[in-house]
Amino acid sequence: MKHSKKEKSPMASLRLAFVLLISLVSPTSSCTQQEKICLLRFLAGLSQDGGLAASWRDGEDCCEWEGVTCGTDRAVAGVSLASKSLEGNISESLGSLDGLKLLDLSHNSLSGCLPRGLVSSPSIVVLDVSFNRLSGALHELPSSTPPRPLQVLNISSNSFTGMFPSTIWESMENLIALNGSNNSFTGQIPTHFCNGSPSFAVLDLSYNKLRGSIPRGLGDCSVLRVLNAGYNNLSGTLPDELFRATSLEHLSFRNNELHGVLDGAHIINLGNLVTLNLGRNNFSGKLPDSIGQLKRMEELYFDRNNMSGDLPSALSNCTNLITVDFKSNKFSGELNKVDFSNFPNLTTLDLLYNNFTGTIPESIYSCSKLIALRLSANNLHGQLSPKIGDLKHLAFLSLAFNSFVNITNALHILQNCRQLTILLIGDNFMAELMPEDDIIDGFQNLQVRNLFQEDFIS
Repeated sequence: MKHSKKEKSPMASLRLAFVLLISLVSPTSSCTQQEKICLLRFLAGLSQDGGLAASWRDGEDCCEWEGVTCGTDRAVAGVSLASKSLEGNISESLGSLDGLKLLDLSHNSLSGCLPRGLVSSPSIVVLDVSFNRLSGALHELPSSTPPRPLQVLNISSNSFTGMFPSTIWESMENLIALNGSNNSFTGQIPTHFCNGSPSFAVLDLSYNKLRGSIPRGLGDCSVLRVLNAGYNNLSGTLPDELFRATSLEHLSFRNNELHGVLDGAHIINLGNLVTLNLGRNNFSGKLPDSIGQLKRMEELYFDRNNMSGDLPSALSNCTNLITVDFKSNKFSGELNKVDFSNFPNLTTLDLLYNNFTGTIPESIYSCSKLIALRLSANNLHGQLSPKIGDLKHLAFLSLAFNSFVNITNALHILQNCRQLTILLIGDNFMAELMPEDDIIDGFQNLQVRNLFQEDFIS
């Protein structure tokens, strides 16, 4: 079963840049007869052409055909046929378009293999066949293949299998971005491009069947900005060499079988991190104080691990945080060690299933953009503060399975959170009587309410 997921923004922006570049060239020049033959062979291989035949077979000049763009040199420079309901196989003939720089066949129902001639094309710079039904293994390229101009390769959300052939990457000196996510690739994470492609910046291999340890060679990717290998079967620890990739902005190994302790001396090398997602693994130990030196951090995920100890007060220095997800760990101590008022952009705070004690810090109520707050299944106590009404955007509040008191006061206060749609506060307020119905009924937008027991939302 394939997972529907949005395309990473760095990949999308790179492709858009090439689309805009090609759109600036003249669309009025006339293509050659050979180019017309190549395009018609592609059309002939389709079982469903999405209406292309009407445009392609009636017009003499293929530069006028739907989805085709020509350059000033009269060569076909771009074929953009995304979301055209195309079915059938991709013809090898497209690889014979000598001037083709952009080929976008994404979001169709194309099947069969990816022709070797497209990956090894001497002209294609952007190749996007994502969100199709392509299958099989990627073809090996002859060892004598000269360097190719390909910069962006998006083969995500298909059914490709097998390992990544090393001969492909050896000829991709210009590669900037590779998205092979949401397939069935096996073997280890490839690293050949770290040395062979000096501008390599984006690698997304999430939702595959990759195994083994994280290769040390990834540390040689000196300009790598995005590394996503979540939802695989990777094991072992984070290698020290990984922290040499100091340009990283988005790092995700979510939902693997990794373990170990996060090394505070190494993590500070990744000062450009905006997203760190290590959720659903087996990491242990404390969150290091040096996490506070990651000043650009916006999204921090350590959920469903075995981490423990107090949250470091240095976390308060990550003033750009938007999402914090530490649920299902063994964190403990009081939350007031963190100054939440330093997080003006925080929208989600999830600390479900930990061992935090004390009261809810008053500083949390300074997070005016907070939409979701989940503190259930901890050891918190006390009454809710009237300041929770300052959270004007709060839509999800889960405080169940703690030791809060004074349910009447709590419900009065919470009615000031007028955007609340989900309120889960069960298994608190022991031996207290329920207030009058008019208090309970005072929540205008509430869709889910549980005042007694909570079925946790994962």
